[in-house]
Amino acid sequence: MAKMETVSVSAYAKVNFTLDILGVRDGYHLLDSLVCTVDLCDEVTARRCPDGHVGVLMRGEGAGQISGRSNALRAAEAFCAAFGTGGAEIVIDRRIPVGAGLGSSSADAAGVLNALARLYFVTDTVRLKSIADALGSDTGYLLTGGWARIGGRGECVERIPGMPRLYLLLLCPASGVATAQCFAEYDRRGERLSPCTQRAAKRLPGEGAAAARFFANALTGAACALNGDIAGTLAQARELSPFGVGMTGSGSACYAVFDSEEACLRARERYAGNAAAVCVHTVE
Repeated sequence: MAKMETVSVSAYAKVNFTLDILGVRDGYHLLDSLVCTVDLCDEVTARRCPDGHVGVLMRGEGAGQISGRSNALRAAEAFCAAFGTGGAEIVIDRRIPVGAGLGSSSADAAGVLNALARLYFVTDTVRLKSIADALGSDTGYLLTGGWARIGGRGECVERIPGMPRLYLLLLCPASGVATAQCFAEYDRRGERLSPCTQRAAKRLPGEGAAAARFFANALTGAACALNGDIAGTLAQARELSPFGVGMTGSGSACYAVFDSEEACLRARERYAGNAAAVCVHTVE
């Protein structure tokens, strides 16, 4: 097999269509979430470094907000140590907003692991998943993406075949929400919503976009308390007559669900708010 010197992969954002919090174990919140990747992605390019050097350069969206040892760098170092490979020079061209609940940091880490696995012909997916899970709650899922139900701290991933494509108007306020602060605010508020993931996952294959009425995120109230732009963005999204609206992850990105690309594009033209608006669709 010919040795590759450079590999490029796409690292996709994710949207949580539901997010239930089922309790706390060992200091971590236990989740049940219906999630899918969307066609908003960062591009990860890795080049072999036989001398063992590992470096990560980030360019584009939010690169200046990522300081210190990023998850992408930690992923590269963990990969090279685990598999005893040479090093790599990695460039990440970013498009996914930071602090938006779209899995930006986890997507980059998963993209680095996927790129290095291809670069060094590593096929041990079990070990790759173990490395990914140690880096963050969404990283293991984002190694493969697609429709899934994720549980526990995010390490339990159940793939869901046969799901429809959804078209989303993604609305990203200028300021984000820190995940740890959002969970802390959720605990402080003492809110408890009825779980919705099971029902949404059951209805979606048959109803398509109409099942968006069952989508809900237990962190929405906490995120709105931390970032006043979120409630306004959700209200503006509802004015566009979608099948449903919601917030992904711990915010601040919101979405409106449509059943066609044309309807989504029309909604973007009508949207008059201040959040950055982009049309995306779910991807397998």
